[in-house]
Amino acid sequence: MTAIDLRRWYCRSSRADRFRKGSVMTTYVLVHGAYQGGWIWQPLSAQLTAAGHRVYAPTLDGCAERRTSLRPGITNDTHAAEIAALLFYEDLRDVTLVGTSCGGMVIARAAELASERIGRLAFVDALALDNGERLDAIVARPAVTGNELAAGPTRHDAETRLFRDIDEPLRSWALERYTPHPVAAMNEPMHLERFWSMAWVALVVRCTQSANPPEAHQRRTWQRLGANWAQLETGHYPMLSAPTELAALLTA
Repeated sequence: MTAIDLRRWYCRSSRADRFRKGSVMTTYVLVHGAYQGGWIWQPLSAQLTAAGHRVYAPTLDGCAERRTSLRPGITNDTHAAEIAALLFYEDLRDVTLVGTSCGGMVIARAAELASERIGRLAFVDALALDNGERLDAIVARPAVTGNELAAGPTRHDAETRLFRDIDEPLRSWALERYTPHPVAAMNEPMHLERFWSMAWVALVVRCTQSANPPEAHQRRTWQRLGANWAQLETGHYPMLSAPTELAALLTA
């Protein structure tokens, strides 16, 4: 399956036609999580673009097609600085900044670095840690394979757990693309200076068929941000398994 195939697949939907009508153009910056890259957003990007929105889905340093740049020193802070720099150099304003999984940690730090460019935050089955809090305090991760720089699930684990609710041929497409994630970006304590004391317009989307992040953690994010709350009856990768439904939530 190619990127063109994906766009045709998801843009043929009559539901996509329904939410396309009458929508206002928004700039979306989509931030992936662990073991992913910008590729994971392709079905959702196709929906949003077809509806007339501007979409950026960058791949973070050391991930996916940028895995050859893997080195010591890639952290959540450096990933967040990348996103803040993207907003600056592209001169993006009133952005809807969307993070999924560990990408929630990235958008929280990026938002406080570039708060004047943020219109709304969306945490899609995402982590939102306190300053000094560690990922392992929130999520119990199964054993992974890798080295001192990057780690990730085995292919069997990815196929039978991470992507189990995704239908073929999309599951095989995703399995060909997942990669180990920079270890320090997952293991170092969260660094936030002002995020939780700032006022944000936010949305928290919980995926009910996903064990992680736990519901209690996502409800903490919702309550502390005074965010809108939504649920999708799907697994941890709704941008693949339910892109039309997710697009409708993000564009509401």
